[in-house]
Formats: sequence, C-alpha cells, structure tokens
Amino acid sequence: MATRRRSILNERMSDEKPDLPVWLTPEGEKVSCVEKIKVLNENLAEIYELAQEALEDAVLMGCDERQFRQVIETIARDLVNPYKKDTK
Repeated sequence: MATRRRSILNERMSDEKPDLPVWLTPEGEKVSCVEKIKVLNENLAEIYELAQEALEDAVLMGCDERQFRQVIETIARDLVNPYKKDTK
C-alpha cells in the first residue's frame, strides 16, 4: 500500500509541486548559489512529500484533518535554529 501511495504521490508531485520560494539571506538578498538553492528546494520537496503522506495516513485512519494540520504547524513553529546568533 505504501508503494502504491508513493507512486500516486509521485504522479501528483510531478503535476502539483509546492511553490518554491525565492530564497533570501537574513539581509533580504537573494541566495545566488545554485547548489544551495538546489539543496533547499530538494529539502522542501522531501518535507512536502512526507507531510502529504502523513496527512493521507491520518485521514485514512479516521483522524481529523484540521487537527493534523495544527500539529504540523506546531512542529514548524517549534523548530529550533541551532545556529542563531545572540543579539546581545
């Protein structure tokens, strides 16, 4: 079932890819390194795919879609930047 779901998702992903942002530096300038942009976009696509699969699983198992989306939003908000510089 997981393999079939992945193939369906891959078909959908080829048609409906997530909107990719223009990546910016903390100063608001565009990231210009092609390799950095490629890695960021690949990471975003992987996150999208995993979240889509998890949403489908949740719905198929009878969970509330709104609650699932709230949990995903909480996870995103709670991510910690280990490289954050002190602003002291």
